[in-house]
Amino acid sequence: MSNKLYEFMSFDKAELIVESTNGGKDLCMKGIFIQGDVRNQNQRVYPRREIENAVKSVNDKIRKGETVLGELDHPEELSINLDRVSHIITEMWMDGADGHGTLKIVPTPMGEIIKALLTSGAKLGVSSRGSGNVGDNGEVSDFDIVTVDIVAQPSAPSAYPTTVYESLFNMKGGARLHETAAGVVYGDPSAIKHLQKDIMKFIKELKI
Repeated sequence: MSNKLYEFMSFDKAELIVESTNGGKDLCMKGIFIQGDVRNQNQRVYPRREIENAVKSVNDKIRKGETVLGELDHPEELSINLDRVSHIITEMWMDGADGHGTLKIVPTPMGEIIKALLTSGAKLGVSSRGSGNVGDNGEVSDFDIVTVDIVAQPSAPSAYPTTVYESLFNMKGGARLHETAAGVVYGDPSAIKHLQKDIMKFIKELKI
């Protein structure tokens, strides 16, 4: 039976670059999505061949015209939740034993939250989501990647269970922030005006 595999990469470790493209219309994150041939913080090792297969799988889907969606934070299940989609994986490639890629932030409520967080100076990481078998030595085989999500950068590994999505709805005014982001998507001028202010409040109250 395959295991669910989530592998977090911090903003710095993933060497992420946040850049505007398409004449400033799009916001992208580019960097390392998953490392190969090294033992990670979960004590798992992904052989280079597994990373190569994952990169090929994503690129094959893109070439076929499929859209590879990702979420803000990631759920327990492996399926994609459309109400939490924040970005699209536009490309992946190998550099040494590591899988690199580009994420394009999309104007969904979750995408608008990410955009506001990034433009406000927040450092967000990435986390691959998939399934595979883990041997006694921690080596992963039959890795099947689902997507790469954007996640909060925890101050320590033990802080990881506190998620962005849960924090958002547990904080005072969190539900309003989500509604404000949705209003931006639908072109509400007042929502655009208040989103930045609400995001800054969210950053201050977010405990990770």
